[in-house]
Amino acid sequence: MKIMIITDAWDPQVNGVVRTLKQTRAELIGMGHEVEMITPNDFKTIPCPTYPDISLSLFPGKTVARKIKEFAPDAMHIATEGPLGLSARAYAVKNKLPLSTAYHTRFPEYVKARTGIPLALTYAFLRWFHKPSMAVMAPTVVVKQDLEKYGFTNVVLWSRGVDLDIFKMQDSKKLNSAHPIFLYVGRVAVEKNINAFLEIDLPGSKWVVGDGPAMEGIKQKYPEVNYLGVLNQYELAEVYAAADVFVFPSKTDTFGLVLLEAMACGTPVAAYPVTGPIDVLGDSPAGAMNEDLREACMQALTIPREVARAHAEKFSWRAASEQFARHLKPVPSTEVHVTALA
Repeated sequence: MKIMIITDAWDPQVNGVVRTLKQTRAELIGMGHEVEMITPNDFKTIPCPTYPDISLSLFPGKTVARKIKEFAPDAMHIATEGPLGLSARAYAVKNKLPLSTAYHTRFPEYVKARTGIPLALTYAFLRWFHKPSMAVMAPTVVVKQDLEKYGFTNVVLWSRGVDLDIFKMQDSKKLNSAHPIFLYVGRVAVEKNINAFLEIDLPGSKWVVGDGPAMEGIKQKYPEVNYLGVLNQYELAEVYAAADVFVFPSKTDTFGLVLLEAMACGTPVAAYPVTGPIDVLGDSPAGAMNEDLREACMQALTIPREVARAHAEKFSWRAASEQFARHLKPVPSTEVHVTALA
C-alpha cells in the first residue's frame, strides 16, 4: 500500500508525536508498505508564537496538493492540525478523497494553559478539522471517550509502543548525584506541570531532561535541580537506567511515551491518577499513582526494576503500527488491493 502521512511535527522537534510517527513509518516500511511524508522540512517556516521549537509552514497549499497528486497514495493520513494538515484536508475534501486523522495531544487544554482561550472554542475547531476523517485515531480509551463527549465521531484506538532494544535495563552511572534519583523527561512547558515535581521535598536528587519555553524560568527558580537538555535515544536510555524513579507530573498528556521508555529501562513511574498514566499503567504494579505526587514518588521507590521492565514488554511498535494500518481508509479504486496487503 502507498501511504502518505502529512505532519506539522517533525525534526528537529523532539516529542512524542515525532517519535511515534518515525517509529510507525519504520514499521510500515518493514511490513512492505511504501510511505511518503510531507513535513515542515519541505517548506519555508516561521517559529510558532509562544513555542519557537515548533515550525509553521508558510503558504504550503499548492506544494502539498502537488505532492499528494504526484505520489497518488492508496491511503492518506493527516497527523496534525497545523498548516500542512489544513492544506492536506482542503485537498482531500475538494477531491473527495478518503482520509484518516489522529489526535495526539490535548491541544485545547494546552492552548487554554498558554492563552486562556476557552476549551469550547478550540474543540469546535477540532471538530470541524476532523469531521471529514473516516477514522480519528486516539491513543487510549479514555481519550476516545473524551473526544466522543465533545461531539467527535468515528474515533478509533491507535496505541503506542516502545523500542525495547534501545530502552533496556543496563548498569548505568550516567547521573552522578545522590540517590534516590528522581527524573523528569519531556518538554519544559507550563502544560507539563513540571513545577509540581520540582517544588516537592524529596530525598536524594532531581534531574530534568528536555527543553522548552519555560526552561529559563525553571532554572532560575530551582537552581538545585540538575539539567541535561535534549538527548538522543541512546543517551536517554542510559539516563532512565541510572534513575531510581521516573516522575510524570503532567495532567494533560494523552498517552506519555516516556512512561514506556522509563519502564523499559527498569525505572518505575510516579504519576497522578489521570489520563496517560492510568491508560499506560492500568492495574500494573510497575508504577505508583497518587493525588499526592510526593507519596507516589516514595511508593515507586519500593517497586523492583524487573516489574517495570516486564510491563513495558507488553507494548510493541509493530502491534501499534499494524493497528494504524488497519484504520487507514483506502481510495475506492485500490480498495481490494489494499485489503489484500493489509
